Amino acid sequence: MTRNSPYALLLAVLLVVALPLKAQAPADSLRTVTESVTVVDTLTGAANADSIRPLLPRHMGEIRWYHVTAEVGAVALASLLDESLRTSIQSNRTEGKDDVARVFRHIGQPEVYGAIGLGTILTGVLTGNAKIRRAGERISAGLLGAGAFTVFLKMVVGRHRPNAADNAFLFNPFNTHDDSWPSGHTTMAFALATGVSDELHSTPATIILYGSAAMTGWSRINDDKHWLSDVLAGAIIGVTGAKFMNGHWKVLGLHGPRFVLEPEGVGVALGW
Repeated sequence: MTRNSPYALLLAVLLVVALPLKAQAPADSLRTVTESVTVVDTLTGAANADSIRPLLPRHMGEIRWYHVTAEVGAVALASLLDESLRTSIQSNRTEGKDDVARVFRHIGQPEVYGAIGLGTILTGVLTGNAKIRRAGERISAGLLGAGAFTVFLKMVVGRHRPNAADNAFLFNPFNTHDDSWPSGHTTMAFALATGVSDELHSTPATIILYGSAAMTGWSRINDDKHWLSDVLAGAIIGVTGAKFMNGHWKVLGLHGPRFVLEPEGVGVALGW
């Protein structure tokens, strides 16, 4: 793999995102929300359900308490394999694997996910295509939401990284130097994969995107930067954060914020 590989990958993904969106029919796959929401017009300060009409998907999934319980349980079970998997992977680590990991690691870094989110918005603005611009806004919102939650958890949990401690169960909460759980690279890679996949509605693209995100998670274990449970938690947060922010999932009854621009004003819609 060459040093330019991540940037070639970035260009390819940008083309994959923009071209199919531009080719789609003008009709958006979203519709006006029919459930009860509170809409606040930030120009007048008035709450008016009719003045600003947010768009949400026709069919919204929902993360309920038992889904959260199952996800926490899965991460807890994965943590039992953390030390043995780390030993196995580090014992079989090779220069070739490091080269592959070096490429996929970039997917979880700003030069790729940031460029794709903002690049899609910019493409929509420059071409005057509102559909592409809105897609970029949803992708970027998912990245921001998942990323912010991950940074918060890293600070609160304070887990030691595997390259700093052989014990997978060492924690030092509110210490910025101990930030292993969850994996930020994995979070952002899965948030990107989810956001782009939800816009393209293409099975081959979905397989490639999620496969690349999974390889990003593997790269963090290969590089001895994260435990298995860090990566699993990052994947869950990345997918959930993107689905929540782009309006495809509600979490415990709450749907993501809708920031809307209408002739009547700029507003935000929140609701259960």
